Amino acid sequence: MAISAKDVQKLREMTGVGMMDCKKALTEANGDFDKAIEWLREKGLAAQTKKAGKIAAEGVSYAITADNGVGVVIEVNSQTDFVAKNEVFQGFVKDLATIVANENPADVEALKACTYPGTDRTVADVTADKVLAIGENIQVRRFVRYAEGVNVPYIHMGGKIGVLVNLEVEGIEADKVTELGKDIAMQIAAMNPAYLDKSDVDQATLDKEKEILLIQAKEDPKNANKPENIIEKMVMGRIGKYYEENCLLQQAFVKENKVSVEKHIAEVAKQLGGKIAVKAFTRFQTGEGIEKAEEDFAAEVASMIH
Repeated sequence: MAISAKDVQKLREMTGVGMMDCKKALTEANGDFDKAIEWLREKGLAAQTKKAGKIAAEGVSYAITADNGVGVVIEVNSQTDFVAKNEVFQGFVKDLATIVANENPADVEALKACTYPGTDRTVADVTADKVLAIGENIQVRRFVRYAEGVNVPYIHMGGKIGVLVNLEVEGIEADKVTELGKDIAMQIAAMNPAYLDKSDVDQATLDKEKEILLIQAKEDPKNANKPENIIEKMVMGRIGKYYEENCLLQQAFVKENKVSVEKHIAEVAKQLGGKIAVKAFTRFQTGEGIEKAEEDFAAEVASMIH
């Protein structure tokens, strides 16, 4: 079949590969773009390998409740925010979330070995194709899956933050707690609690906090003449404040800050005539903890010329 110059140009834009190679690939693949990309990868992975070395600190954190009721929150990284907004990239992330919900892979490596929907190929193979087609490194970073209870997803700022809340509900229909779940998820997105409940704070963290607060209290000139037991009481009061800042259930409910999240949940459960408990939550902030590269564009352009 005849390959048009327009098709060759399109494949070149998708892959960054030279015109002649693009034409040959399309000829070999009878004009099928996916097969042409595959052929180019088989002949030389230069473009993909080069991109795979780049730091991917942008991307999307995405959360869903699948048709089977399973909740998934996943983070997939790209190099630029521009690609993170790309429909092809976002569709890819949604597909991965669905695979996690349906297949229950143990970890990211197991996910990469799963079959990609609508193909007979693995997630790892399809990811490599996307790297070449989109023109950036793509990394599947992490995911969390909740199979039990009622799962409520929330995506903030187009995927900058993804939150999944797992509720245990008794005597109430699942759809009636969705609004509460959404409110809790928004609270988690905004306040970033480190723990679910004060009972989850480990002793070592608590001891360290007490130590810091004790030193602060003793160094404050206002407390110079206060006896040790009074300072101890002050420190314990501040520990209560620590719980209110760092533990979801003890935090002031953002929508109505006169009550704690815990009290608000109890109130909603009472109104609906059943029981509601937050069993777990996960909050992914896209790119957190990833070292972002300081791009030296002049050096990069120079390296392309030579």
